[in-house]
Amino acid sequence: MSERPQNEPDEQNESDEFDEIVGAETERDPDLAVIEAGSRTLRAQSGPPEGDGIPARPSDPEVDRALREVESELATRWGETKLDPSLVRVEALLDILGSPQRAYPSIHITGTNGKTSTARMIEALLGSFELRTGRYTSPHVQSVTERISLDGAPISAERFIETYQDIAPYIQMVDDRQEYRLSFFEVLTAMAYAAFADAPVDIAVVEVGMGGTWDATNVIDADVAVIMPISLDHTDRLGTTPEEIAVEKSGIVKQDATVVLAQQPVEAASVMLKRAVEVDATVAREGMEFGVVSREVAVGGQLLTLRGLGGEYPEIFLPLHGAHQAHNAAVALAAVEAFFGVGSQHARPLDLDSIRSAFAAVSSPGRMEVVRRSPTVVLDAAHNPGGARAAAEAVTEAFDFSRLIGVVGATDGKDVRGLLEAFEPIFADVVVTSNSSHRAMDADELAGLAVEVFGSDRVQVEPRLDDALEAAITLAEEEGEYAGAGVLVTGSVITVGEARLLLGKG
Repeated sequence: MSERPQNEPDEQNESDEFDEIVGAETERDPDLAVIEAGSRTLRAQSGPPEGDGIPARPSDPEVDRALREVESELATRWGETKLDPSLVRVEALLDILGSPQRAYPSIHITGTNGKTSTARMIEALLGSFELRTGRYTSPHVQSVTERISLDGAPISAERFIETYQDIAPYIQMVDDRQEYRLSFFEVLTAMAYAAFADAPVDIAVVEVGMGGTWDATNVIDADVAVIMPISLDHTDRLGTTPEEIAVEKSGIVKQDATVVLAQQPVEAASVMLKRAVEVDATVAREGMEFGVVSREVAVGGQLLTLRGLGGEYPEIFLPLHGAHQAHNAAVALAAVEAFFGVGSQHARPLDLDSIRSAFAAVSSPGRMEVVRRSPTVVLDAAHNPGGARAAAEAVTEAFDFSRLIGVVGATDGKDVRGLLEAFEPIFADVVVTSNSSHRAMDADELAGLAVEVFGSDRVQVEPRLDDALEAAITLAEEEGEYAGAGVLVTGSVITVGEARLLLGKG
């Protein structure tokens, strides 16, 4: 941890400012803690949250206005791709807030692909054992409020606004003292940790934003560190080889923790194992201590047998498509077992019925998600070659399309050629487009790469995403041999989120 911000010469004035801020805080009802503690029972009685976990805009105009004001303020800060590799600012903010991230145990997740889906599975598994959970993931699909969840559901717009307003004075104090203002991601991370402490949660499931060592989330000392498969992504920030990237990501492994390793390139695995030895961490490796025993395609997903740290878990239905999601499930199960001490304190498996019910209720919006039939339109947020290869395998396995049309909207700075090459064998035609993000790759520039990969006769350019969707659906609706065609929308989380809205989801 860094030291508290150094006192300036006018120390007394700053002390008065701090006292004034504290005094202005709303007085909390002393019975509130009792009410909050009872919420776990209420949640258990109500069952798992309904829907797909993607909130719509607030229906109340005043709440919507207030949320837009918060979103606008956050948008003035450094975005998630402009980073200063330092924890100084977020540590200073959390120090002033009383270190809320120390109020609960946590499971910390990093890696290149699969983090969000795995976080959702871990959250569901913990919830099935009556633990109150907080989940922090990024990026969001449609609404920024998705990033902070309690008990499996995004916090309400009202609570998001209140959380920001509660810590806004302290954000300003840190902004005034630091060389750079707190970034968008640093503020959201502090909001998540504060919201979890205020709830209060029994455990937090935290996804790294980028990297690990200097990621803003890495101010927690997680009992369990999870490292998902590593491949080349964000090479300008994390390194150009699996070893370099592994060094950054293994920074989340803390002293005496348990590290759960998904299948890794050999050179990356060696770096992680070295880190584990340095901090006396216990290691659980996919393919060794745990893994996927068997899997078969089922209606709406797949049927799995998983081997965990405490034994086998047969006949688990997972309503997600693709071998990569089966591997994500194995990692999630091992992480939860490790949190409960399975494999170290005892060897018996967790309750099978609880495990089955948790996995059966898992959803992961924007990951092999069907949003329309006749023709079938599937969304997948693959944005790098590794994710694209997994998506291509999954859509081929799970859907019997006679012809597949791709809609691709990508992000500048990514290995877009590698992504397109991964999809080339399965796309009959591709419609290239752009989303509304300032980081979106220009449609004509993307088309130039696509022509090199697919050939000009298989590429159509539609700069507007709505036009691209219409063009792809029209191609898929052609009669004759193309009657069983489908559409896959991919290339970016933002593209997928905007497509969800255009197709009536959320």
